[in-house]
Amino acid sequence: MAQPGAASSGKADSAAARRKGRVLLEIAIAYGLILLVIWTPRPWQSLLWWVAVAAVIIITSISFDGLKAWGLRTANFFRSLWVVGMALAIALAAAALAARLHTLRLPGSPLLFIKTYWAYALWAGVQQFLLQCFFLARLLRVFPRPRQAAVAAAGLFALAHLPSPILASATIVWGIASCLIFLHYRNLYPLAIAHAIFGITIAVTIPGRVDHNMRVGWGYLIYGREHPHRHHFNHSDQIASTVAWVTADAPTLRSRRQARP
Repeated sequence: MAQPGAASSGKADSAAARRKGRVLLEIAIAYGLILLVIWTPRPWQSLLWWVAVAAVIIITSISFDGLKAWGLRTANFFRSLWVVGMALAIALAAAALAARLHTLRLPGSPLLFIKTYWAYALWAGVQQFLLQCFFLARLLRVFPRPRQAAVAAAGLFALAHLPSPILASATIVWGIASCLIFLHYRNLYPLAIAHAIFGITIAVTIPGRVDHNMRVGWGYLIYGREHPHRHHFNHSDQIASTVAWVTADAPTLRSRRQARP
């Protein structure tokens, strides 16, 4: 006859296994849809993008962890603000180097800079939310150690930026760093700001012909082939930036500038 303690332990293990299975299913559904968006040509990409958004919203609503767990709080904001300072220092160094190499492309005025990048800055925050509050939060329930979950989340983040070698390399480094920082401070805001700074820095310092205008997936492969006689792109052609894990053109002015003789 089984002992009561053994029966209770068996039930607990079974419940834990079911919870882990549910978490893995949530990750698989969301990440699978993201990959479909990345690797599907237009016009189907637009439809799949909305399906992916709806799936993430539904899954997040069902297993809501609370704003505090998501890092949407004031606690530790100023303590973790050094991340923004570090991002600004790296951005200034990259801009100085790009200026020497004649690859720096900046909008003509501060107002034009804001107009060009405000949407990307908001989207950077959404990306950071996905990385920390969706994938990392769930992977923490799968892996026994937080650092393992951080590396796994960063790996998913970087794989979604293939086949771009520049973005995949940058996102694996930033993914691991931002996940570890988030685990320490539990505040999302400085990480979102730093993400925006890094993304904009890549946009204004690396020529579009080198990183395919910050595209990933299918868009990276067909860059320059779908509109061979077109000299510029505009915001109406874009769904979101490549760092947002889609294949549309990054919201920058560099394509227009580089296309001019």
